[in-house]
Amino acid sequence: MITRTFGRKLAAALMASAMLAAPAAEACTGITLTAADGSVVRARTMEFGVDLQSDVIVSPRNYERTGETPDQKPGLSWKAKYASVGTNGAGLPVIVDGLNEKGLSVGIFYFDQSAQFQPYDAADPSKTIAPWQLGSYILDNFAGVEEVKAALPDINVAPVVLEQFKIVLPVHYIVTEESGKSIVIEYVDGKLSVQDNPLGVITNNPPFDWHMTNLKNYVNLDYANVEPKKLGDLTISGFGQGTGMLGAPGDFTSPSRFVRAAFFQTGVAQGKTSDDAIFEAFHILNNFDIPKGSVREMGSDGQYTPDYTQWTSADDLSQKRFYFRTYDNSTIRFVDLLKQDLDAKDIKTIKMDGYETAEEVGN
Repeated sequence: MITRTFGRKLAAALMASAMLAAPAAEACTGITLTAADGSVVRARTMEFGVDLQSDVIVSPRNYERTGETPDQKPGLSWKAKYASVGTNGAGLPVIVDGLNEKGLSVGIFYFDQSAQFQPYDAADPSKTIAPWQLGSYILDNFAGVEEVKAALPDINVAPVVLEQFKIVLPVHYIVTEESGKSIVIEYVDGKLSVQDNPLGVITNNPPFDWHMTNLKNYVNLDYANVEPKKLGDLTISGFGQGTGMLGAPGDFTSPSRFVRAAFFQTGVAQGKTSDDAIFEAFHILNNFDIPKGSVREMGSDGQYTPDYTQWTSADDLSQKRFYFRTYDNSTIRFVDLLKQDLDAKDIKTIKMDGYETAEEVGN
């Protein structure tokens, strides 16, 4: 068995990629749907300011990993108990968003301004991993949310610089199991925070508890249209459909997206099965799709970097399927994890690239 380290993989990825630039702020949005039969789907958008060159990867059982540390010493070592499938970035052997064979799902979301990871003890690096490795660590080792909760205090997620961007990648995490139980993992002020997520919604900064409190500002929103209102002798009515959601924030900021996602996902007609929920999830996330150029990070040279929706994905936790579409191809494709070789010797890569075509009809 050959031991693989993230450091060698990262170095190879850096040489192969031309992404040596600081990222623009992300604007990712995550939702969770439960079908009438109890099956659960977790879905998200992935926004970034430079091309992540993501692929779908299948990580097999017994795959060996070694954690990264701030001083390049070998960190926590482990061997995967479970196989998993999901997206990576820049050819790295880690999953940014995906699920394992037990139906446990993980999503990594940008958490700029708030993320501050745990202090690193150089004298004892054996429990340390980098922030971008935590998703795969969870998928490799655990079958449910309670297992994750119990294990997190025993590992150290340290401020390791991702050489690709020359920064400590500021992220937080959503973990959802097949039953629908969900948690948010954050590292704030150097301390671990694990919070139950009853909605299954996540966006970006501020911290999760702030977003949940902010929902109280929108207690007036409703799915039903507002009835005509009497003002003295005058009766006024709204302009057509959608008056119940009048006042819902419509911009691309993280707080606004969180509010819209919470209301959209709970208001959608419930599908019978996970197959129905998958397509409902993609319909909801259409509302959060960012065209290239609509959100911009301006540079000192006057040039801008567009933050845009590079891909949208959905995890079917009951059927163990990973669905996705990309900016260049809106056709929904999927990988069935249970049809893959779960005991393969190495990671399998499935390309996400390609362009969609228009089909002529009527002739």
